[in-house]
Amino acid sequence: MDTILVVEDDQDIADLMILNLQELSLTVEHCLTGELALEKLSQNNYSLVLLDVMLPGISGLDVCRQLREQKPEQVILMITSRDSEIDRVLGLELGADDYMTKPFSVRELQARVRSQLRRLHLVAQREQKNTEQQQPEQHLAVGELQINNTTHQTLLAGKEIELTSTEFDLLLFLASHPDQVFSREQLLSNVWGYHHSGYEHTVNSHINRLRNKVEINATKPEIVQTVWGVGYKFNKKGVAA
Repeated sequence: MDTILVVEDDQDIADLMILNLQELSLTVEHCLTGELALEKLSQNNYSLVLLDVMLPGISGLDVCRQLREQKPEQVILMITSRDSEIDRVLGLELGADDYMTKPFSVRELQARVRSQLRRLHLVAQREQKNTEQQQPEQHLAVGELQINNTTHQTLLAGKEIELTSTEFDLLLFLASHPDQVFSREQLLSNVWGYHHSGYEHTVNSHINRLRNKVEINATKPEIVQTVWGVGYKFNKKGVAA
């Protein structure tokens, strides 16, 4: 059973989140501060962390930063206020996989959590199947870029690149469709698994993070390129051997 950690200092909001997550047959733990969150995260494994930005003491942004350094694969869903765009951008740049803005509906909360857990389960099922059936590792090679979909390793010109699970899924999706242009809405649907409008920051920030890791010069990208007015594409010539 999946266990979710809710980090929220407003007890009323936390109670509402817990109640509606339990309706999905999830185990939910809750803490009020960033300090307690880091302590819990150091001692336990969670499928997903719902992390409020505005916390007493250590902020949600600081928790996100430390957690991403300690557990790169941990899935983090940031919760921000509707009028705090800078927090949303900072949270994503620090490594959050996605974000929601308050106030949010019960339906949106449940849908977004289901989407993140679905991605985790697909990866786990694929890894288990490969192990049990002793199947060969699944590689995608485009020029000097090699993506191992079994071990979640990414190599560029022989050098390993450390990616979060969402960054990996985004790169794998784009590289699997070289030179095809995808809008931000299409990427939200295919990588994050939802269709909610207004969350384009998620895609933008993940593209920026990818570029910082795979491009020689992130300000002049040759691999993950912008097609102005349309979206993004993976340029296979940018990784030509």
